[in-house]
Amino acid sequence: MLLRDVQRLLGGIYDLGVDYDVDDFLVTDRANLPPQVRARTNAEDVIVAPPSVPGGEMALAVYLDRDLLERLRRADPLRHLHTGNVADWWTALEGVSHFLYIAWNATHDRPVSLLELEMQAEIDKYVTSYWLLRRQSPAHFPAELHRALFERTRIDARLADGREDLYRHASRYAERFCRRLEQRLRSARAGERPGVLAELRRFYRYSNARKRSHIEQLA
Repeated sequence: MLLRDVQRLLGGIYDLGVDYDVDDFLVTDRANLPPQVRARTNAEDVIVAPPSVPGGEMALAVYLDRDLLERLRRADPLRHLHTGNVADWWTALEGVSHFLYIAWNATHDRPVSLLELEMQAEIDKYVTSYWLLRRQSPAHFPAELHRALFERTRIDARLADGREDLYRHASRYAERFCRRLEQRLRSARAGERPGVLAELRRFYRYSNARKRSHIEQLA
């Protein structure tokens, strides 16, 4: 149920119409994944197989470690997000973010690069965590969130599979976008917040090149 709620949360923020349910694509046992990825040790993985014939359907699986999901069941971040469950929350959120971004773009016949997939996931971590923390503690602005997500996290070379530079670039783009977003959220009055939401929805629909161009132009 948690993953479906996360998909609903992201879908509401970005106003997405996706008919697929992440739970239908969930795998929690690596033995059920394709042989070439079974040996990986990461707790989250999204596996995409292109169509076997022209015009066919691609195959998609979202792997999340069973123990991770059990920990989130016991300490539900949708009810209370805190330092004890935030790492697991971001891991699970990344899987749902990847799934939703791939599914939405596929329904619009748009290709997806790994850079924009990872960049959007980092932005989604910030946006959804901000939303949860403000809902759970309305009087407190989560000023520590940006620093925790972009300054205190590190890329694990064992899991990056030789793509450390790509993940660093994705994180830098997301960090810059979210820094500007935080500035707007700090100064936003109640009547201005729909403008922030509209910006998030426009950005989600930008092409990879336009996303990067937009971020590079931010002050």
